[in-house]
Amino acid sequence: MFEGITDGLKGALSFIERSRLTEGNIREGLGQVRQALLEADVNFDVANDFVSRVTAQAMGEKVLKSIRPSEQIVGIVHQELVELMGPVDPSLPIRRDGLAVVMLCGLQGSGKTTTCGKLARMLKEQGHLPMLVAADLQRPAAIEQLQVIADQIDVPCYTESADSSPLAVCRNGLKQAKANPEVRVVILDTAGRLHVDSDLMNELEEIDRKIQPHQVLLVCDAMTGQDAVNSAKAFNDALEVDGVILTKLDGDTRGGAALSVKAVTGVPIKYIGVGEGLDRLEEFRPEGMADRILGMGDVVGLVKRAQEQIDEEEALAQQQKMLEGKFTLDDFSKQMKMMKKMGPMREIMKMIPGVGGMIADNPDMEDPEADLTRIEGMINAMTPDERSNPDRIDRSRRNRIAKGSGNAAADVNNLLKQFDAMSGMMQQMAGMGMKDRMKAVKEMSDGGMLDGGAQLRKEKIRSKRGPLDRTAAKNQKRQKRKKARKARRRNRR
Repeated sequence: MFEGITDGLKGALSFIERSRLTEGNIREGLGQVRQALLEADVNFDVANDFVSRVTAQAMGEKVLKSIRPSEQIVGIVHQELVELMGPVDPSLPIRRDGLAVVMLCGLQGSGKTTTCGKLARMLKEQGHLPMLVAADLQRPAAIEQLQVIADQIDVPCYTESADSSPLAVCRNGLKQAKANPEVRVVILDTAGRLHVDSDLMNELEEIDRKIQPHQVLLVCDAMTGQDAVNSAKAFNDALEVDGVILTKLDGDTRGGAALSVKAVTGVPIKYIGVGEGLDRLEEFRPEGMADRILGMGDVVGLVKRAQEQIDEEEALAQQQKMLEGKFTLDDFSKQMKMMKKMGPMREIMKMIPGVGGMIADNPDMEDPEADLTRIEGMINAMTPDERSNPDRIDRSRRNRIAKGSGNAAADVNNLLKQFDAMSGMMQQMAGMGMKDRMKAVKEMSDGGMLDGGAQLRKEKIRSKRGPLDRTAAKNQKRQKRKKARKARRRNRR
């Protein structure tokens, strides 16, 4: 997500950090920030205004004379990104008495019908039973698709034949929802077009005027960039949209739509779609998005996702095992399955401060999902006794496990070494709070303990000499190479 703009902004800000801070260098660095924003398909006027605001604050005497002016500038960029995308109120108008009506609209192909299902699932989990109304009578199979989604998440769905009118479907659906006392929210799935036209707008305006939904949400495809912003402006001019749902954000490498839509239209982004599954809809948090764009991770978002997906009792049981030093390969396999529930590994790793940048720096980390599957295969090829007591796995057992899982014996050996290192580290981290754990992970990544496949290497334990000073060791090797070159020159004479 947003790899292009993240790399561009990090490059521009690192130029400012490396340079001797003068007004000229700051202007040059912020010029690179502007270029990164434009390359990310951010609206031209929005990019210029953003850089002007950052420049005005960065040129102040307070910043230039501070102890760490480069960090102050990064802070200013972060704050301006937050203000550019926020503030956001992701809540829906749930009423104590009566129904809340939410209408979803947008162009064809933006993901409206799937988003209706995602929103319905989220509301159901929050304790508000929704009813879906299939008012998209234009697209073939739209009615059947919504019915299938409703069956998957077990919520009621009102449908009529395709020869009805959208307004009649919405009215009749509302009547049926009022007859069911358990239904709290009605979600209207309206028709889209391949482009904004008068027929589409007239149909939506009629539904808006006569049904009077409490909120109108526009569904936009984030991958269309400025086209998404332009369509949001056109819809808002006709309907007074209350919020935007940006879909397919997980496939958007640029991020121009997310950074531009609020500034251009005045309409905030309420939700973001980050995957195809019906559970892949998240409330939009400008602070978390700004953190991710600048490569700082998103701890709050990570904790929230973990709380939603991970069974609390199971997690506490695992933590107790870690504290007691009874963590086995079976437990490790369970933890990997828990992590998979939270979403794609690349996405999860980017939410951990200090670890996200490693994905770009290490080409071996391009497919952590495949690494997890491979490790899971090796663990499944072990006997229950071997999983509980990995120290019993000798050479012949390693070869058997390797053949059974389709890996090399060296891969099994590496897994056992990494598990040995990880189990000790997890025992230390089990008693920490979330903030301390994130700090520990950051230190691990800075110290190079995390390698390409999100694997751990055990740090070499040194004797009486104490911990290794890496800089001194590097300088010592350099001096040895210089002496060896001089010796070779003398021998040639």
